[in-house]
Amino acid sequence: MTVEMQPSTGLKAAIEQRRAARAFHSEAITQAVLQQILQLGVRAPSGYNLQPWRFIVVQEQQNKDKLKACAFNQRQVGEAPVVLICCGDRRVGQMENIESVIQLGREAGAINDDYADYMRSQVPPFFENHPSFESIEAWTNRHTMLAVAHIMIVAKNLGVDSCPMEEFSTAQIKEAFNIAAEVDVCCLLALGYAAEPFKQYGGRFSLDQVCFSESYGQAFSLSSSP
Repeated sequence: MTVEMQPSTGLKAAIEQRRAARAFHSEAITQAVLQQILQLGVRAPSGYNLQPWRFIVVQEQQNKDKLKACAFNQRQVGEAPVVLICCGDRRVGQMENIESVIQLGREAGAINDDYADYMRSQVPPFFENHPSFESIEAWTNRHTMLAVAHIMIVAKNLGVDSCPMEEFSTAQIKEAFNIAAEVDVCCLLALGYAAEPFKQYGGRFSLDQVCFSESYGQAFSLSSSP
């Protein structure tokens, strides 16, 4: 049974107020809130709907302490009530997973026979030729981080703070948490309720520094026309 939670913060405010929490209170995240965060988080887009993200939800203190030791003893890992080990599974291009996605799409009324055949013919050479990425890990990490971004915004929308973390030993985490060789650890995501010290907003470059018009390096400006 899914319990629908009401947002405590509007979407715009959630995006503007989200910070990487430096410390967490011990207050637990209710299972209903955690379920909502995860369910909405995995509504993120993915190529061919292959959904390569995998999340190990770490809540027991002994396992958080074990994970903390793999993450250079960063306090957030031990303090947060929930820490996600966010992974990308390189096996999603295999036919077994393709067929699972096709079946999922059929049940949702989104995939017919023609599109199913298209997926069977196009997905394997896409991963074999990888025209838009250097390695399959780059592709799975790309999509996993789309889901992680969704999770952080949904969490803040429900009043839960987060901290994405990339300082850890991949080899140690994979051994400690029985992660398959074909699965890559993309990041850690601590979830909970922020405590001091709070991280201040560091500012963002202006749009004319990070956006270009039509071609890289060409000055960008918003048109005054509607």
